[in-house]
Amino acid sequence: MEQNKDINQLDIPLAKRTYLYKSNSIFFKKLFILSPFLFILFSITGFRMIRNIELEPLNNRNVQAERNHDHRILGHLPYNEIPKNKLALIEPNIEVHIDMRDSLLKMREEAIKDGIYLVFLSGFRSINLQNDIFYSLKSIRNQEASERARVSAPPGYSEHSTGFAIDIGDGTQRETDFEIEFENTDAFRWLIKNAAKYHFKLSFNKNNKYIDYEPWHWRYEGSIEALKIFETSNREL
Repeated sequence: MEQNKDINQLDIPLAKRTYLYKSNSIFFKKLFILSPFLFILFSITGFRMIRNIELEPLNNRNVQAERNHDHRILGHLPYNEIPKNKLALIEPNIEVHIDMRDSLLKMREEAIKDGIYLVFLSGFRSINLQNDIFYSLKSIRNQEASERARVSAPPGYSEHSTGFAIDIGDGTQRETDFEIEFENTDAFRWLIKNAAKYHFKLSFNKNNKYIDYEPWHWRYEGSIEALKIFETSNREL
């Protein structure tokens, strides 16, 4: 009996029962309240991801199209006609942009010192003159526009209209004027070696995918204005 009494007198703490359903209930209530906002958030994120996936190929096509065309016509880039007050006469019937006159004449003088006689065949051409050249020769030669464009620019798309282009021949071999055979002349070999000193560059080399090789056609890039005009053409090289 004494032992039972001692046991009864012991202070044994009562176990407390914790009901988990209460905390879970609070969590689900909060989740229920926030669910509309979470749905909207995930919907917007998903929509943006899908939209980006759909637009990426389209944007790539637009960029590629812009790079491929750049407002070309039959492979030629557009060029504005230079104002008359920026032209300088260097020979009878041959005018060039005033910015390139001195460099062009100096290049010819230096070539003579090396026994090379450069002949200037064609400089500035108005858009009207280019119109006559392009369509009359196309008709005479019974060529389609795409064929003629390989060797002559449509009006409004010629470097000659800028005043910064010059066609050059060899004074000792005039039969090569405007012919591929000009590349075999001393004049052409001299230009390849020296033209860059005077800021001239061959416009249409053998790697040009739009226009036939023209060893006689050179352009001036010795001024900011010229660099701006030919920036697109140079960017594609």
